[in-house]
Amino acid sequence: MDKPLIVGVDGSEPSLRALDWAVDEAVAHGVPLRIVHASRWEWHELHEPSCGIDRTRAQALARKITASAVERAMRRTTSVPVTSEVLSADPASWLARLSAQARAVVVGSRGHGELAELLLGSVSLSVAAHAVSPVIVVRGGRRNAQGAPHTVVLGIDEPGDARAAADFAFREADAHKTSVTAVHAWRCPAREVPAFPTRAHAEHQRRAEEAVEQAVREAATAHPGVTVRRMSVEGSARNMLLDAARTADLLVVGARRRKGPAGMQLGTVNHAVLHHAACPVAIVPHP
Repeated sequence: MDKPLIVGVDGSEPSLRALDWAVDEAVAHGVPLRIVHASRWEWHELHEPSCGIDRTRAQALARKITASAVERAMRRTTSVPVTSEVLSADPASWLARLSAQARAVVVGSRGHGELAELLLGSVSLSVAAHAVSPVIVVRGGRRNAQGAPHTVVLGIDEPGDARAAADFAFREADAHKTSVTAVHAWRCPAREVPAFPTRAHAEHQRRAEEAVEQAVREAATAHPGVTVRRMSVEGSARNMLLDAARTADLLVVGARRRKGPAGMQLGTVNHAVLHHAACPVAIVPHP
């Protein structure tokens, strides 16, 4: 049986947008949808005076949020199975743990308590950093955060690390009958940059174009119906991806994770697109 698509909800507007996006995604791929609400009332009972926590009320609110999410999903479609569960646990850690059972995990850009929609919520960032499955953070305006994607942008760093992200991007494009734009940023070393193009500069450009071709070759062969546009641009990867996201409906990047003092950490480009992209972002971990 296909793994389900898991979506985390907390009743906030961003999480409801993520739910709508997840419903459409489950329908496009023909997979079950699993709605999860993780509530931390037991955690609070261990860290705060018990008189300040009404556990019964917290549990009732959690069930209400989940039931409302299921009802919303069922109004949007009846073509895929929809299940739900309420967990008495930290939402970030449990969604990351559940990712082992998921096709992908979908979360909103922020939840209750966040001050600015521009910035990513702590739960979404933690899930993106620790999940073993792809994580889609649904952000951006209503135009590109709802409905089937019309443009999938694939960000490529190193071709050898791009396989998982490329496979994900092409599957998305195939399921939604759209195209892929594969982009790769490169820089010519400062000592080789003159006032006009040289043979060395042209060689860097050629290598960048080869990198894009290598990164998408296998996925493109597996999905012959998907049109691919290849782009290699000299400059900042951060700026290039954020610019591409302005007109995209989904941005797919690989997860360049590194082990830090506080645990797993995403790379700087991952952070930039998760915090500032104008469309939903899929973070795909390297195998």
